[in-house]
Amino acid sequence: VQLQASGGGLVQPGGSLRLSCAASGFALDNYRIGWFRQAPGKERQFVAGINRNGIRRHYSDSVKGRFTISRDNAKNMVYLQMNTLKPEDTAVYFCAADFKTDTVLVSTKEYDYWGQGTQVTVSS
Repeated sequence: VQLQASGGGLVQPGGSLRLSCAASGFALDNYRIGWFRQAPGKERQFVAGINRNGIRRHYSDSVKGRFTISRDNAKNMVYLQMNTLKPEDTAVYFCAADFKTDTVLVSTKEYDYWGQGTQVTVSS
């Protein structure tokens, strides 16, 4: 089971980025997916999550209305569209997967599989 996050970079405030999470070695449609982020000196925090069929989505209050999580199970991919980015969105972003339940959960402890992070920097 491997997850690969990509799409990070440097963007100006107000700009957009789309992160991708590619899965290999397993069928992604059996797993709920979460995006998390970790800023320097801070704990890893939940950003967005999506259930197996993509019907149920959940966002942290800090990104609601600006970020959109989606998935394409046929391509084994999950995406995080990030709009109206703010400097406080700067962090390393991680995707994570778990198959034990289809409920979107926000704790890092509820996800067994993690990809490496991708850096997002929002700065002028």
